[in-house]
Amino acid sequence: MPTGSFVEGKVIAVTGAGGGIGRDFALALAREGAHVVVNDIGASVTGTAEDLSRAQQVVDEIAAEGGSAVASTDSVSDPAAAGRIIEQALDTFGRVDGVINNAGILRDRFFFKMSVEEWEAVINVHLNGSFYVAKAAAGHFKAQESGSFVHIVSTSGLIGNFGQANYSAAKLGMVALSKSIAMDMAKFNVRSNCIAPFAWSRMISSIPTDTPEQKARVERLQKMETAKIAPLAVYLVSDRAADVSGQIFAVRANEIFLMSQIRPIRGMHAGDAGWTPQTVADRAIPAMRPDFYALDRSQDVFDWDPV
Repeated sequence: MPTGSFVEGKVIAVTGAGGGIGRDFALALAREGAHVVVNDIGASVTGTAEDLSRAQQVVDEIAAEGGSAVASTDSVSDPAAAGRIIEQALDTFGRVDGVINNAGILRDRFFFKMSVEEWEAVINVHLNGSFYVAKAAAGHFKAQESGSFVHIVSTSGLIGNFGQANYSAAKLGMVALSKSIAMDMAKFNVRSNCIAPFAWSRMISSIPTDTPEQKARVERLQKMETAKIAPLAVYLVSDRAADVSGQIFAVRANEIFLMSQIRPIRGMHAGDAGWTPQTVADRAIPAMRPDFYALDRSQDVFDWDPV
């Protein structure tokens, strides 16, 4: 390490980098010449702190390969702690050039059984945490007139999934946050993009395998290595992506997708008379019904084996 120079000398903070996809981001960035702030509180998938040494373990891996990194164990879900992640980048390396908002937890449950605590815990880490870390970095990006945010989202929010109202809402909220950041900070040459990864990691290892369909799905997911997500993330925080902002990508094994964004697909007008409930029922809905979306999940839309 370093083996390349795509992000040579840049300082990138990666949250949730103690394992899985985040660890691969950290390793790939260091191999391309970046100084990496490896942030992880050592939590389980459900958010319970377990091992504060996980971030340091990744730092040690990077150092053993000749790379440059520092460990952070601050929680993204607390504004002051999230600020310390960025402060650590500044104190250790003198600047910050990129943030990858990857930290996350799951509290899966059907909506009608979900507790307020389960809702708030997931929203606080994914959505609030992404805002807190991004906000802490924004002033520095603005002052230096450069910087890049990458937010790790999910097709659970973009498309849909069972039993993940909290996670889906948080992830789709991150998409809107990213677009707002991209628009608000474009004049300062600051970019913001999203990646929805398909990969086998701790975050999805709890998927049930009670039926043949579930077992087949898990077998497909296990073929999608977390390391396959990293090249796009490295590119997006590099100067080579200077004209890429406000976009949503998905990565599945060796496939990269550009995802659509919400736009009108059909319209009806009622003239000066306006609409009534009856004319909505008689005219508007029958005309629009052919374009209604089904209650799809991501595996219904991405229904072919990963390449």
